[in-house]
Amino acid sequence: MNIGLGCITQADIGFVGGYSPWFSSLPFLNINSMLNFKNLFLVSVALWSAVGMVRAQEFDPKQSYEIHTQNGLVLDNQESLDLGSKIFISKKEPHKESQVWNLIPCGDGCYSIVSPLTELGIDNSGNGSKECPVIQWDPNKENPNQQWRITALPNGNYLFTSVASGYNLGFPDAGLVAEPVYQLKPDAQKISQQWKIVKSNLKVVAEAFKTRSDNDWENERIFAVNKEEGRSTFVPFADTEEMKGDPSYTRPWIRNQSSRYLLLNGDWKFHWVKQPSERPVDFYKPGYDVSAWKEIPVPSNWEMLGYGTPIYTNITYPIRNNPPFIQGQRGYTVEKEPNAVGSYRREFSLPADWKNKEVFIHFDGVYSAMYLWINGKKVGYSQGANNDAEFNITQYVKPGKNILAVEVYRWSDGSYLEDQDMFRLSGIHRDVYLVATPKLRLRDVHLTSVISDRFDKADLCVKADVKNYGKSAVNASVRIALLDAGGKTLRTFTTAAGNLAAGKEICLPAKASIRDPQLWSAETPYLYTVNLELLDASGKVLEATTQQYGFRKIEIRDNKVYINDALVLFKGANRHDIHPRFGKAVPVESMIEDILLFKRFNLNTIRTSHYPNDPKMYALFDYYGLYVMDEADLECHGNMMLTKRESWKEAFVDRVVRMVERDKNHPSVIFWSMGNESGGGPNFEAAYQAAREIDARFIHYEGMNDVADMDSRMYPSIESMIAQDNEPRNKPFFLCEYAHAMGNAVGNLEEYWDYIANQSKRMIGGCIWDWVDQGINKPGEAPDRYYFGGSFGDRPNDNDFCCNGLVTPDRRVTPKLWEVKKVYQYMTFEEVGENNVGLRNHYSFLNMRHFNLRYVILKDGVPVAEEEFGLPDGKPGEHRTIHIPYLRHLTEDADYHINLEVKLKHDCVWAKAGHVVATEQFLLRERKQKTEVPELSASLQVVEERQYIRFRAPGTEISFDSKTGMMIGLRYDGQNMIHGQQGPALNWYRSISNDPREWIQPVVALRGFDWKLAEDGKSASVQSQIEVKVGQVNIPYIVRYRVYSNGRVDVAADFTTESNFDLPRLGLQMFLNPSLEQVEWYGRGPMENYRDRKNAAYMGRYKTTVTDMAEHYARAQTMGGRTDTHWLALTDGQGKGLRITATDTLDFSAQHYTDKDLWQVKYGHDLSDIRRAEVVLNLDCIQRGLGNASCGPGPRPHYEIRKDTVYSYSFRMEPLR
Repeated sequence: MNIGLGCITQADIGFVGGYSPWFSSLPFLNINSMLNFKNLFLVSVALWSAVGMVRAQEFDPKQSYEIHTQNGLVLDNQESLDLGSKIFISKKEPHKESQVWNLIPCGDGCYSIVSPLTELGIDNSGNGSKECPVIQWDPNKENPNQQWRITALPNGNYLFTSVASGYNLGFPDAGLVAEPVYQLKPDAQKISQQWKIVKSNLKVVAEAFKTRSDNDWENERIFAVNKEEGRSTFVPFADTEEMKGDPSYTRPWIRNQSSRYLLLNGDWKFHWVKQPSERPVDFYKPGYDVSAWKEIPVPSNWEMLGYGTPIYTNITYPIRNNPPFIQGQRGYTVEKEPNAVGSYRREFSLPADWKNKEVFIHFDGVYSAMYLWINGKKVGYSQGANNDAEFNITQYVKPGKNILAVEVYRWSDGSYLEDQDMFRLSGIHRDVYLVATPKLRLRDVHLTSVISDRFDKADLCVKADVKNYGKSAVNASVRIALLDAGGKTLRTFTTAAGNLAAGKEICLPAKASIRDPQLWSAETPYLYTVNLELLDASGKVLEATTQQYGFRKIEIRDNKVYINDALVLFKGANRHDIHPRFGKAVPVESMIEDILLFKRFNLNTIRTSHYPNDPKMYALFDYYGLYVMDEADLECHGNMMLTKRESWKEAFVDRVVRMVERDKNHPSVIFWSMGNESGGGPNFEAAYQAAREIDARFIHYEGMNDVADMDSRMYPSIESMIAQDNEPRNKPFFLCEYAHAMGNAVGNLEEYWDYIANQSKRMIGGCIWDWVDQGINKPGEAPDRYYFGGSFGDRPNDNDFCCNGLVTPDRRVTPKLWEVKKVYQYMTFEEVGENNVGLRNHYSFLNMRHFNLRYVILKDGVPVAEEEFGLPDGKPGEHRTIHIPYLRHLTEDADYHINLEVKLKHDCVWAKAGHVVATEQFLLRERKQKTEVPELSASLQVVEERQYIRFRAPGTEISFDSKTGMMIGLRYDGQNMIHGQQGPALNWYRSISNDPREWIQPVVALRGFDWKLAEDGKSASVQSQIEVKVGQVNIPYIVRYRVYSNGRVDVAADFTTESNFDLPRLGLQMFLNPSLEQVEWYGRGPMENYRDRKNAAYMGRYKTTVTDMAEHYARAQTMGGRTDTHWLALTDGQGKGLRITATDTLDFSAQHYTDKDLWQVKYGHDLSDIRRAEVVLNLDCIQRGLGNASCGPGPRPHYEIRKDTVYSYSFRMEPLR
């Protein structure tokens, strides 16, 4: 009987004769059917039996238990301490504490399932009648979400039923290792909902949680000591003449040469220890000898140089989840490296003319917390790894030699707010420099503008914050000059004079107007120069500085975003700061490379996920033209409760405010983003208000849309996206993350954008996750070897989940990025009658006349005609019909296509003239299919040797094995095309990050084999009927061969899927002679393509090698597919080999690896170790789409392989002699 343990009491028995609601939960009783005394009697017996069972089944809260599935896996929290993390089923491991549970009575005979390791309970996450993963959460036995009714079954198994939802604990799929555990619609008969409860002898004693600390770096209220307020990025100069002669004057990312600036980058003395107790406490003292210390470059991450362990984790904190404290966690890297400390020392000398100046030291970024000393005196403390930190060190420095000491802690309470999906790296990772200012200092500048409705007038509004560091009151003003891009002065104006008392700061406003301003946009990034001179009472220039500035107006109208009165769609990607060799210390050259790739591949938007980038990046964004969603360094993904804790509010606000203050003058910044994946709470409400007080730009935050100026979501399916777009909300809707590009991915991108661009009500675009694979080098190894989570022995880790890039770690373009370029392009094409093409301009600001159009006519994939000419005038949004005088006489014996390319007419800052910005291909005429009957002169000779049947003719021998049904030989002129007797056989296997599959050894059974010689003796038919079992999936298939005496073989195959089919591929695989290295095909190319990612791959005739068909995925996986192939040829160096021609089309790949080889080797850089000499040729009948299921939806239904279906294809094999 299925009676819930402990849920029936003597009081319940009193309701036997009537209706009581709890009866309905008993799976074996239907109270409504109990219409007679007999039924009531049976119920009474059942209830008394149940009471006996309850009394016999009790669980000791002090006893540890393992909870097993029926196939021997166990319930496991995988040592995660994170609130909200999932529970999994894993292989049982001896002494693994995350697989042990306590069953804590909750009252009424129900239990809470609590991990003694993490002290967190299994929770149904507040979901009612909804199938979804369960999570772990702070234990609360009074919470119905954590109460589970345990029901004993007659077979000795148990059900765990949620009191809150009535759903059972289980797993929805096949019960494979690492599957998450769900609450499922109850079905007691399903093995996937039945568990065994086994006593464990493992005693788990969790380390006591730390409750107090005297350390600044374990106190959420201390994040800045003696640190200057945030300000915009600029460097002071002695005067305007010096400033205008500096290489950074209009290119702020170039290294500054100001006499008031001293760069401190370079080699510093360095000492590393694994924990604070081992650090050299007195190292900052001038007398401390550091001569024996090694040196480290600044900026850098010390793990990239061999100090400590890089750790990659997505959500899970690398430390014990006990904010604000830094504690070790059993099994984690922090057990052996509790909290590494890097001690930095260097000397510097002040320039002689800095005497009587205020001196400031500026750090652009330090992970995670730092103390600063100058000449043995403690200056201050800072947290906020990607916010700049500036300290006034005037009272600490002296003429001549000075000693600078910085102590950096890997982990701090700030680390709880830096829980981004990335490698956790440490150290001074951005520039360090000094600036000198007069006692009267221009501390900050805020530039804004007001543009008229007709865009014929613009007001430049300046707020200059001036501070008096002197000992007496002074008068000051600021003279401002506005210059155009050519350096011509348009306006000069001066603020009103202000009187500043000693130690005080004043804001001096000023405004000036210009007519017919040139407007900034990502398409037309026109920048003005704003020069500022600080003047004393006599008009003397005390210092000068400059800002590049763009006029532009941002508006939300009708739930859409308009820039300069033009509707803009944001076509973007998320980007982490990462470099394979330098980690987070990204060189300027790499920054520029990323931006140029963005521009050249039609991306117009970057989200600085998930922290402010190096300040030089924003000058580059302004110059090259990218829209920026600037994101605060704020993510507490592993503990979202911090968002609600008052004690953390100031830290939240500080990170947002410092971002806004630093980047407020950059025209490229269109949106502020308050952070990422931190849940919702009052701390974000406070951060929003603080940001709004500084700047009027629109504010984004996906975790709490109601406190933001737009709605935002991550990874919705297209159906979910459409539903959310249609919600009655008066806000734009943005996809801050979508199209998860992990490995071989980015399926059905076009279908997202067909809706966003053409049908949506309030969608404004989205950012793909993400730009670059976060693969890094190991110190001392070759620079083309890229490692990910777990490669360094780091624990916890999320394996290769950091490798989601549209480009590889070394910025190699992947086929995914070509697809993005095609889908994101700003020109669309349509066929308009004969010899005409329609072209629509989807740019927001550029006219068609900026471009040329080139067309190429292809006959069976080979160019036969082409022409290029300038496009006519066509404003944004307009359509033009373009006459294309292509060939008028298209024969019926060939396919004809037209390829169209829109190209830059002139050079621009990000590409040369001729760069292609948009493409399309149309089929002009399709060949009429003809049935070819080969002319045969020779007869076939049939030789039977044991189980082998050989068909022979002059120069030809084709062999089959009657015991396996396989073709084992295809010999032409003495050369066997088939390697190792491995002719065409079922290929079901594919494994990609979006759809990971472990190899299952198939069981193959031959159900029938027949052959017959034709009456004329010149051909023969062979048929193999085979059944393959892969796990629980049966795949019956038939292969029919027609063998001809001239060496031609016609192949037809039928594959049957049954009701439980769940495999990614159906086709035939064969191994070919190693000499067949050259590949040519007529189909889609040249890049890798799949059925839901082929928009950029056009029909054509392409050549390459088998070796070069390999891709460069950091995590090795299935690759190299080509779709819609009419024919392919594999040949040796003399052109001899094998040609395969599809009756219709087929998909293929040719590699020196099997898909099993690729998945099992793991690292892409190890492919040379497993390279086979032979060619592995896959001829696919159908393959499942790629989708984006590594984090998001799987393939769309029309890209799936259907169940209960017969799939067929056919092709011809023939020799090339």
